[in-house]
Amino acid sequence: MDMLRVGLVSVSDRASTGVYQDKGIPALQEWLTDALTTAFEVETRLVPDEQSLIEQVLCELVDECGCHLVLTTGGTGPARRDVTPDATLAVADREMPGFGEQMRQISLRFVPTAILSRQVGVIRKQALILNLPGQPKSIRETLTGLKDETGRVVVAGIFASIPYCIQLLEGPYIDTDPNVVAAFRPKNAIREIKN
Repeated sequence: MDMLRVGLVSVSDRASTGVYQDKGIPALQEWLTDALTTAFEVETRLVPDEQSLIEQVLCELVDECGCHLVLTTGGTGPARRDVTPDATLAVADREMPGFGEQMRQISLRFVPTAILSRQVGVIRKQALILNLPGQPKSIRETLTGLKDETGRVVVAGIFASIPYCIQLLEGPYIDTDPNVVAAFRPKNAIREIKN
């Protein structure tokens, strides 16, 4: 079976020119390391807010690097330079609107300005591409979801459905640490993991 390959793309004019250190990719890597019990490889890219460059990087990660999952961070707002969703839609074969809807639902629990986010989820070939928020705290909340004081899930994070989506795209079987986020799939799609 294929090794899970994940592309991480941070979109930022200032971080890409070294004005400040990128926090998006380290936050994503840390979260994936905590959440996944499946082995995975990561390809990282840091690009400015230029639509053609973002499109090029997304195509490269999917078409040449064979990534099954590509997570972008940054560039999803209404500002003129926020073009990550536009680039993502431009390279998409199909849109997965539920991801953008759920990401906004999670963020609205924290800030009313979440409604300004244009995050999208799409499929290109064998890969799922998702636009995540730019802040590390928001990245974690979006992927993990919200739990109450007892640890019960109040709002499902988007990662709960990603393993099954990748499975439907004929990618590798992904397992997660249920203490971070429990992967959900129908009973007939669950496989026993051999140690």
